[in-house]
Amino acid sequence: MDGAYFENQVFAFESTEPVQLNPGTYEGCHFNHCNLSGTNLSDFRFIECVFNHCNLDRIELINTSFSEVKFTDCKMMGISFEHCHHVMFTPYFENCSLNFANFFTRKAPGIIFKDCNLTEADFTEAILSEAVFTGCDFTNARFDRTTLSKADFRGAFHFSIDPEKNNLQKAKFSLATVQGLLNKYGVIIEG
Repeated sequence: MDGAYFENQVFAFESTEPVQLNPGTYEGCHFNHCNLSGTNLSDFRFIECVFNHCNLDRIELINTSFSEVKFTDCKMMGISFEHCHHVMFTPYFENCSLNFANFFTRKAPGIIFKDCNLTEADFTEAILSEAVFTGCDFTNARFDRTTLSKADFRGAFHFSIDPEKNNLQKAKFSLATVQGLLNKYGVIIEG
């Protein structure tokens, strides 16, 4: 990849207007309170970086690499992760708003989402085996032909997953939310 190399730097742009980063590789960098909404981060490489309280709504990510990247308290609405680089796609999301995010066909075994809002996110044909979804809201999220074997949905809520169309082998669910697996049958569970 062409572009500059940035290592162990801290970026803090407390601007209401979006800021465009310089193309390149960012390793061990911290991004704090950055507004990158709507910017193009295609072909960028992020390695062991941290994004805190950033606005990343609708950023463009074609062939973008996220290797061991942590997102905390970020706005990430409408992002398509579908075209990110497939090798070493290992982001970690905590307390992020990922409404309308697209993970279509994304291969991300072991991915972690903690206390995230994934309203209307699309996980169609994604491979998310051993993923962790602790405390996540899946209101109207789409799961279709999704591999969720050994995924952990304990503490997740508002999901509707058809076990006949998705691989849920050895996935873990909380008893209180298991109805999300039976929605298509119109079953009423009380208690």
